[in-house]
Amino acid sequence: MSTSQVDALFQPLRIKSLVLKNRIVMAPMTRSFAPSGVPGENVAAYYRRRAEADVGLILSEGTVIDRPAARNDPNVPFFHGKEALAGWQRVINEVHAAGGKMGPQLWHVGAVASFQTDWVPDVAVESPSGLAAPDTPRGEIMSDEAIADTLAAYARAAAQAKLLGFDTFEIHGAHGYLIDQFFWPGTNRRTDRFGGATIKERARFAAEVLKEMRAAVGPDYPIILRVSQWKQQDYAARLATTPDAMADWLQPLVEAGADVLHCSQRRFWEPEFPEQDGENGLNFAGWAKKLTGAATISVGSVGLSGDFIGSFSGQSASPVGLDNLVGRLERNEFDLIAVGRALITDPRWAAKVRTGDTGNMADFSPAALGELF
Repeated sequence: MSTSQVDALFQPLRIKSLVLKNRIVMAPMTRSFAPSGVPGENVAAYYRRRAEADVGLILSEGTVIDRPAARNDPNVPFFHGKEALAGWQRVINEVHAAGGKMGPQLWHVGAVASFQTDWVPDVAVESPSGLAAPDTPRGEIMSDEAIADTLAAYARAAAQAKLLGFDTFEIHGAHGYLIDQFFWPGTNRRTDRFGGATIKERARFAAEVLKEMRAAVGPDYPIILRVSQWKQQDYAARLATTPDAMADWLQPLVEAGADVLHCSQRRFWEPEFPEQDGENGLNFAGWAKKLTGAATISVGSVGLSGDFIGSFSGQSASPVGLDNLVGRLERNEFDLIAVGRALITDPRWAAKVRTGDTGNMADFSPAALGELF
């Protein structure tokens, strides 16, 4: 594509105090390069290279809040403790020095085990109902005290992100991890105020997380919430099967403090409700924006052939055109687009798109997951 054909990708955007030079977001991707939970100089350099090459907003790999069993991999980073926070200070300083903007993705995995390692924490895992998936017991049911402590941990992480100078942060509320386990009826069997028969009722925990984090950072600091219909436990899972149900799910979360909804799909071009508006209808991010008025990020197999899930089973991928993506941005279907595998393999992907240097874009190989390019 020529440079004029991708102009929509390189328009500035302001969301509260966050001013972005373009619409390209580096998607959060678990990299497992933080021994003892501390991101080192190699992690800072990894993110700086993307900032130097025209990525508008970088979202970090999942980095865990201060709960005993918040992670399921010994090499994912903490977002608490003196050493880990010093590491993240180095990261954001490097990104800012390169002219970039960045937010950490704040994470609690709940009862989900990693499929990449057999490691388990030395304390019991926790989840809404002691379930890793529907009818799959694992760990403990969260008590009222555990929920209160978790809310406080999210708030502390929010305050630390702002204190360190990050431009925003993203709350991971998708893919079957802790917050999503509250959304999903198959893993939330609670009978207290955090359970319920409807998605609106089951969204109360996420709303409380957002309220606590909003209180910690004030009204002008932008907050991103990542959500998904699909779960790693069940790719076909759907929380909202109609636009009305989606509004019941997402509108309270925007009212509670989310400025941006990061709407994860496996394939961004697929319509969310084809039975209502056809095969060329709005995608998940498009419907979320239409229903809530919030800014949205779309994501899902951008810029490469194949489904990103395939990378975990050894599938490679090649660059593909962006016409469909650019057209959707031009129609304001969503506001930002997140790019994953293409930016793992090629830190200069965004710069190559801007200059039209598509002939030199790199293929994706699963071997790239084992290095920090």
